Amino acid sequence: MAITPFGKGRESELDPQKRPSAAPAAPSAPGGLTAFIDQGSEFEGKLSFRDTVRIDGRFCGEITSENTLIVGESGEIEATIRSNTVAISGRVTGDVIAIRKAMLHKTAFVNGDIETPCLVVEEGAVINGRVKMTSPDGKKQAGASLKSVGGGDAAAANPSKETREQK
Repeated sequence: MAITPFGKGRESELDPQKRPSAAPAAPSAPGGLTAFIDQGSEFEGKLSFRDTVRIDGRFCGEITSENTLIVGESGEIEATIRSNTVAISGRVTGDVIAIRKAMLHKTAFVNGDIETPCLVVEEGAVINGRVKMTSPDGKKQAGASLKSVGGGDAAAANPSKETREQK
């Protein structure tokens, strides 16, 4: 059986029933998916990578990345995570340091602190921990961005004092 290289848009071409449990792929373009830990797989230890890794199984330990970590809906991570970009749809127990951006999809559950200059949180995601907004160089940043997605207008949900007084 030949293993097809992963790359942008390639993961949808694979039959979910025939995906390898954890197979590093042939070298791909920077940012392409280079490894996949499928549901039912369990790993423990230190994971370091340069490109993009998706985890739908269980991982315990420490994760360091120069690019992107994707935690799928069935992913269960018990680890300290340090990555350029982190996208979470599953469960993470441990601290997350996202150098560029952290994205929590509606099915995400994070039990730990998050440190990032840009945090995107969909309605339904859960964070039990502190959020520290920093600049990419690690300094506190006045312009750090927090974005809520899918919950409607935040001003309508929490009107300002002026708006309440006008009513």
